[in-house]
Amino acid sequence: MATSRAVDRPERDDYYVLAITAPGQGAQTPGFLAEWLQIDSFADRIAWLSAVSGLDLAHFGTEADAETIRDTAIAQPLLVASAIAISHELFGADQAPCGPADVVAGHSVGEIGAAVLSGVLSAESAMVFVRERGQGMAAASAVRPTGMSAVVAGKPDEVLAAIEAAGLVAANNNGSGQVVAAGTLEQLQQLADNPPARARVIPLQVAGAFHTVHMAPAKARLELLARSIPTATPLTRLLSNRDGEVVESGADYLSRMVNQVTNPVRWDQCMNTMTSLGITGLLELAPAGTLTGIAKRNLKDVELFNLNTPDQLDEARAFCASHAGQK
Repeated sequence: MATSRAVDRPERDDYYVLAITAPGQGAQTPGFLAEWLQIDSFADRIAWLSAVSGLDLAHFGTEADAETIRDTAIAQPLLVASAIAISHELFGADQAPCGPADVVAGHSVGEIGAAVLSGVLSAESAMVFVRERGQGMAAASAVRPTGMSAVVAGKPDEVLAAIEAAGLVAANNNGSGQVVAAGTLEQLQQLADNPPARARVIPLQVAGAFHTVHMAPAKARLELLARSIPTATPLTRLLSNRDGEVVESGADYLSRMVNQVTNPVRWDQCMNTMTSLGITGLLELAPAGTLTGIAKRNLKDVELFNLNTPDQLDEARAFCASHAGQK
């Protein structure tokens, strides 16, 4: 499988714009950290992040099966720790956590990893936040059976109408070709039985109706915690899932992450902002493939890179250097 997609770029001296992205829950796969943990510095960092989160992240990233890491309380810290540790291997201690990136963004729980990459949160604060987020969302999911389904293809207005007719929420809008509906299992079955024309409804391997009112107890838990979390000004452009806007205040970004638990993820608007900023390259941190897959349908003239294994690090650094901002 190709790790990057080259595009025909015009020769230009004025600018290149690099985006670094972190995927959300559902991207995790069994054993995806196995090769990374052979690097001593990576293993040491994962050991520290494990101590902070109270989870054996090395075990969950190597030996645990798909059903185990589907658990929200495990999947979320695992993904954030992965983004933090891999960015350190990619850029090293002498650079900012985001390296030469001109834009940083995360999808859903990936926003917490993006907060560390952009310097808004320390790694320790991020791991405490995601630990509480994962546990809170897992507890909220246990109150009533809920879930999420991707609606692929179909006309956008017809897709949204069908989601609303079933009593569901468009919890993730991932741009052209994919909207994720969330709600009770009965509502999701109603949508599956009455799909929009020329669309497929695909159940997702998540534990609950994330980014809906069903997660209100988790939001309350995070509101209390956030009062004591220190923040800093972003080191680079940092995009918000709420509206795709560039966020200039660390405190504002933290507030947005708290509210994101019950609000839809507007990745479509994040990509619109990337387009307006003129990004030329997008690198997705491991476990990569979800966001670059969406980008293939929505960011046609952008070069893409999936960073999944440590043997790609040199190529990934060269990719980043070739798109380092000159705007």
